[in-house]
Amino acid sequence: MTRGRRTAIVIIALVVVPLVVLGSGAIWFWWQLNPPGGRGAKVELVIEQGWGVPRIGDELNHLGVIDSSLVFNIYARLNGDTKFKPGTYELRKHMGVSAAVKALKAGPRIDYTKVTIPPGLWLNEVAQRVGKIPGKKAPAFLQASMNNAVRSPFEPDGINTLEGLLWPDTYKVSAEEDEIQILKTMESTFERKAGALGLVEANVQGHGPYDIIKIASLVESEAKTAADRPLIASVIYNRLAQGMKLQIDATLIYARGNPKKRTLSDADKAIDSPYNTYKIDGLPPTPICAVSEASLRAALAPAQTDFLYYVVIDKQGDHAFARTLAEHQRNIDRARQAGVLP
Repeated sequence: MTRGRRTAIVIIALVVVPLVVLGSGAIWFWWQLNPPGGRGAKVELVIEQGWGVPRIGDELNHLGVIDSSLVFNIYARLNGDTKFKPGTYELRKHMGVSAAVKALKAGPRIDYTKVTIPPGLWLNEVAQRVGKIPGKKAPAFLQASMNNAVRSPFEPDGINTLEGLLWPDTYKVSAEEDEIQILKTMESTFERKAGALGLVEANVQGHGPYDIIKIASLVESEAKTAADRPLIASVIYNRLAQGMKLQIDATLIYARGNPKKRTLSDADKAIDSPYNTYKIDGLPPTPICAVSEASLRAALAPAQTDFLYYVVIDKQGDHAFARTLAEHQRNIDRARQAGVLP
């Protein structure tokens, strides 16, 4: 073999072969980014808190989304994508590194759990419903509602409970939200909805916003029909104006602390509690339940009456109203005849 031929072979070995290798490597790398052919079946990747790019690449490789965790690591770092949010991602097998990174950058799928808070629930009942959401704890929610972790602008100084200050509604709660965030959503919804009704600057017969919420909670607990709400509100305001004790059974039930037990005895009326309106003068220290818009409207705009008494008169929940004690006693007798009262 001549010297020239040997030189040519050496040149080929030193130049052409590396180029071929580099070219093949480049093609392989590109295929890892964008593999030919269609994508495969759906798979779920759950990224946990603290996972870095190498761990995510290994999981993607294990699921068959990509063929090379090394290429994923290099490509993600070259593009500055080194932090992906924890959560659940819907991907496909064989989608390749480029598409996988794009999907991860878009963020995790957000799974919601719905929780419904109907009007009339006590705060501890709201907490129990939140506690039924996977991963949420009723005690943590209840504690946050009473330790100033979240405060309402309607909450006066010296009051450290959000009782009556959470808006009843159906909420969608994501897995990423904690109990304080859920509480903030319910409180801010109340703030927005009540503000739209004019509660911020409201004054009804000398009663400001927080008292109005208390009265709305009493209406919520007592009224069964829409027509009765403004009438019951008028009775409350009339009794307050005359210095009469409210004597509202719902506050006594609240004082006993068991929302499921609704029957009352004469002995219950002697309970020593700031919520026992058979003993205290005026309103209880806080609202006693979550209030609906209808009850809040009734407390903001009570009917103009001189009624001082009311009693449930039929099994549909309608109330009869009276101006005098004698008239009220006749209504009680009617209720007993109808089988509504014992």
